Amino acid sequence: MSSSTSAAQSAEFSSPMLAQALEAGDPTSVALALRNDRVMVPMLVEIGNGDSAADAAEPQVRVFRRGDADKYMLLLFSSVDTYVAMLPEESDHQVVAYRAEDLQAFLETNKGVLESVWFDVAGPHAMQASADDILDALTLS
Repeated sequence: MSSSTSAAQSAEFSSPMLAQALEAGDPTSVALALRNDRVMVPMLVEIGNGDSAADAAEPQVRVFRRGDADKYMLLLFSSVDTYVAMLPEESDHQVVAYRAEDLQAFLETNKGVLESVWFDVAGPHAMQASADDILDALTLS
């Protein structure tokens, strides 16, 4: 998805429930939003030679790193607009909407290389958690 989208696409790529939870600064509400709604996950922009279907790379989650840190940060967003606000100089903001099971699978696979998970890092209601905290919230029985 790019930043030039229709209103219908924008609604599909947003989570008012998560945005409200972040605005309230309430970790419990954030956990409920992650379990019951969706979260926008930045994706790497695919660059391939397009010669064949076999050359097509599997879409990958975009993670970020501070300087030469050993581990990465997973940045999640309540909407594509909050992602665009973080990187306004970019022109192609690819995102996918993850549901709880998608986010859980990603975190279980990658938690060893993640130092933190940030929500709406560009503000005004940013929140940080550990991958383990997010997994605990998603797997709460």
